[in-house]
Parts: sequence; C-alpha cells; structure tokens
Amino acid sequence: MWFAGPARLVPEAGRPSAHRLGFHLEPGMRVGLFGGSFNPAHEGHAHVAETALHRLNLDKVIWLVSPQNPLKSSRETRPLAERMDEARRWARGSSMIVSDAETRLRSQYTIDTLRVLKARFPGVKFVWVMGADSLATFHRWRGWTQIMREVPVAVVSRPWAALKARSSPAARRFAFARRPASAAATIADADVPAWVYLTGPLNFASSTALRARQTKG
Repeated sequence: MWFAGPARLVPEAGRPSAHRLGFHLEPGMRVGLFGGSFNPAHEGHAHVAETALHRLNLDKVIWLVSPQNPLKSSRETRPLAERMDEARRWARGSSMIVSDAETRLRSQYTIDTLRVLKARFPGVKFVWVMGADSLATFHRWRGWTQIMREVPVAVVSRPWAALKARSSPAARRFAFARRPASAAATIADADVPAWVYLTGPLNFASSTALRARQTKG
C-alpha cells in the first residue's frame, strides 16, 4: 500500500503551549529526531542515534519515546516510564536527549509532532532519523509523504532490512530526493524533500528478539 492517508492539518497537537517539553533548543542548532516505541531500547537504537549524530554533524539527537505506536498492539507495549528508563541507559552523553514530548503534546502521529516542534523552535534545523527497518514500512505511516516534505530524513542501515528498505514504496516514491551518503553532513541544510541512506557496521540487536528472550526467561 502506497498511502496510509493524509494527515490532518493540525497546527498544534494537544495544546503544546500548556506544556513544558523538558528541553531547550537554540536557533541554528542541527537536531536529529529519533522516534520509536523503544520497547525496549537496546544497543541497536544507540547505534542508529550515534551514527546519525556523527555522520549528520548534529548538535543533539532527541529520542522521542512514543506513548503508543498506532501500528503496534498496546498489549505488547510496556509502560512509558519503563521504556524511558531503558532509553536513558543507551542514550549516552550530553548530545542525547530522551523525551516524552509526544505524550506531553498528546500527539499520536509523527507528522503532528514535527509540525509542533518546528513551530515551537523556529530556526532549528531538524532531521528525522530512523533505521532501515522503519523505512521498509514507512508508507504505512499516517501522512508519510508529508513527513518527507517537512524535514530532511536520514536512514541508518539495519540488519536484514537493507533490501526491503531500498526497494520500499517510500524509497521508490522519493528516489529523486535521495542524496549520496557523502552529503550526509549537510543534509540538515537541504531543501525538502531530501533523504540519505547511511551504511556502515551493523548492529544486530532488536526489540523483538529482546522481548522474546525476556518472555522465555
């Protein structure tokens, strides 16, 4: 399926003016937004975040721990506090921020989150960061074509997902906007739509495997 339906044009998600997001960003900063359930967080997530931080020449990477992924069962999702704690274990260093901003904003969809953060922090150069496994199913996200036109996107290679990711509906639809890996350090400055695929050493950790082992244990 190529389209998951357009996102509603919502200027604010959950009245963000009524909330403090727990972090401050200055105009001109280059900031990666790394969203996910992190159910649980693991070294593979850390690998994606750290690869993005260094290869994209970012000032910060914000781990946006979602309250509930619309594409996943709530029965399999651990409480937010537990997932936040796990993410903090792996988000090492002052350049990494673990945030429950989507819960505070009551934002269910990434497109709404992006629009709110862009409005809240004008002048900040945001980049959406995701693993290749997410790109493979990106066309199922609400407003995915709009996301590609809101901010540049960086995709970090993940085990077993490279072929599916690079032949995915999203990759094919926006093939014209793909930049070479050599341009990764300037992707935050690119006019949208623009995305880059980063390859390198692979980390084989996965949340699914971790949950399976913990269930058996």
